[in-house]
Amino acid sequence: MRKKQNLIKKIVSGLNERLSRCDLCPRECGVDRIHGERGICSAGNDILIYSNFLHKGEEPVISGSGGSGTIFFSGCPLRCVYCQNYKFSHFPNGEKNTIEDVADKMIRLQTDGAHNINLVTPTHYLPYILKALDNAFDRGLNLPIVYNTSGYEKRDIIELLDGIIDVYLPDMKYIDSDVSKKYSKAEDYFLRCSESLKEMQRQVSRTVMDSDGMMKRGLIVRHLVLPGCADKSVKIINWLSANLTDFKVSLMCQFQPYFTARDYPEINRRVSPEEYDIVVNEMIKLDIDGWAQDYDTDEDLAGIYL
Repeated sequence: MRKKQNLIKKIVSGLNERLSRCDLCPRECGVDRIHGERGICSAGNDILIYSNFLHKGEEPVISGSGGSGTIFFSGCPLRCVYCQNYKFSHFPNGEKNTIEDVADKMIRLQTDGAHNINLVTPTHYLPYILKALDNAFDRGLNLPIVYNTSGYEKRDIIELLDGIIDVYLPDMKYIDSDVSKKYSKAEDYFLRCSESLKEMQRQVSRTVMDSDGMMKRGLIVRHLVLPGCADKSVKIINWLSANLTDFKVSLMCQFQPYFTARDYPEINRRVSPEEYDIVVNEMIKLDIDGWAQDYDTDEDLAGIYL
């Protein structure tokens, strides 16, 4: 892990300085987080973690039999009206942690049998997370690092992570700017996401699995099908097929009208089986490797392997 630590030491100081006029995500709020100001993501100078545990409901190549060592960071630069994690993504709810505390969590997850360290919505805490990783590497952390993100990222920030992150696990939520503006207040979502996914692909280059079928290196793109948006999901699947090479797709149908989604009549329902089948069939037609969630009103996990 010495190479990763050397890379971290090269970039962490500059990233930390950027917190004084925060521009880590596409919102570029410019707030002084070092002195406690909070931007759109709701993060200030505290490292807030809502939960951390062995997650056995991620994609099979991430969770395996032992679980993914998942750390859910509070806050998020996206403002999705249907967010199922709104209690801590939209609000600064969670336990305050020091950098040493975060490193402790990583080491504990490894000790408990995690297949990887899964950083969920990490970018707004990136300087702190990198310091925690450096600390944990010194103490024997040797697991793949998973970067689990909404996909609303700046390419120049993702570029800095080359050689540090092993597995990228981004969403691609939208392809139409009017939809991303309406439901996530991010008109530039597709521009930012598409640039970032191409950079993630460049870095990991090709998928690498271990002897147990766990992903050690690679790119998995998640996509949640929204009600009334099957045609837009088909566009996304086609874009992925045309623009990325060695990657997997995780297709999800678990949408529920959480949070304020009920204020939008057109999405105040579940995705229908017919809508979902349109997208699954497109994925099959294009011979894209990955997973499609079983259509089940109580199902929250990744399902059948295609």
